[in-house]
Amino acid sequence: MNEPSISENPDWRARLDVWRVRLKSWLARLESWHLRLAAWLSRLWAGARLLLRRLGIFLQRLLPYAATILVTLLALVIYTLFIPKTQPITQNDVNNSISQAMASATPPPAFSETVYQIIQPSLVLIEAKTTNADQTQGSRLGSGVIIDANADILTSLHVVTDTVDVQVYYADGSQTTAQIAKAQPDIDIAVLHPAQPPALVVPAVMGNPNALRVGDEAYVVGNPFGLYSSMSAGVISGLNRTFQPTDSKVELHGMIQIDAAVNPGNSGGPLLNRYGQVVGIVTGITNPTNQDFFVGIGFAVPITVAGGAAGAPQY
Repeated sequence: MNEPSISENPDWRARLDVWRVRLKSWLARLESWHLRLAAWLSRLWAGARLLLRRLGIFLQRLLPYAATILVTLLALVIYTLFIPKTQPITQNDVNNSISQAMASATPPPAFSETVYQIIQPSLVLIEAKTTNADQTQGSRLGSGVIIDANADILTSLHVVTDTVDVQVYYADGSQTTAQIAKAQPDIDIAVLHPAQPPALVVPAVMGNPNALRVGDEAYVVGNPFGLYSSMSAGVISGLNRTFQPTDSKVELHGMIQIDAAVNPGNSGGPLLNRYGQVVGIVTGITNPTNQDFFVGIGFAVPITVAGGAAGAPQY
């Protein structure tokens, strides 16, 4: 008896149908995966193209900066290769530079130079003519300082007392007669009023002697021995001193003591501080030998006291 073929066997036909269905399902799944893979690859390629496009734009923008950096690096390389290295600065170089700078620096003028320039236009030389006991003519030299716009002159009273004529000589070379406008014997101060003021009146600037301290600079400008407009410098040696001039019975109190040189002809001249301000009027010297020359101790009336003779308020 012959066996039936596979196509004629119902079991095998059923099995083939099952496998056919399964194969179709697998093919359908494979097709779906293929479509998904194609879509993913498409999105990936689109993303890659966008990324490449953006990268290209970024590189285009970066190119000028990169070129600048490259040129700078190239210049540095060329400079390093062809320009010799700078030698390091040594301590000796620093010392030499400092020495050269100090040597070329112009120092400021000394205080004395500035003080002299300030007071010189206000200084006057006083020549007082006297009559001696034997009726002969004598003369006395002194100094003074212009104190106001009327060209009134502050000086020492003993320079112009008992005189028959007073001549004043200004800084511009002109001269005129003067009269005693006020006198205060108790402080040896006089105010002279000139007959004719100078073409340019330059009153001195008054300072404050109450601000003085022992050791401060002291400048005396006057006409010692007739040497017009001479200056001497020193320090304030003491304050509130008592002094009695040789030819006077009047004792002067509250004097400023100085060691700036004072000689005949300085009396009545200004005592100045470092700013060119008048802080006193020179009145005399003391000498244990009773000789009329300077031994290091001079006296001046504080300008706060002396200025009172001209009507200035005390301060």
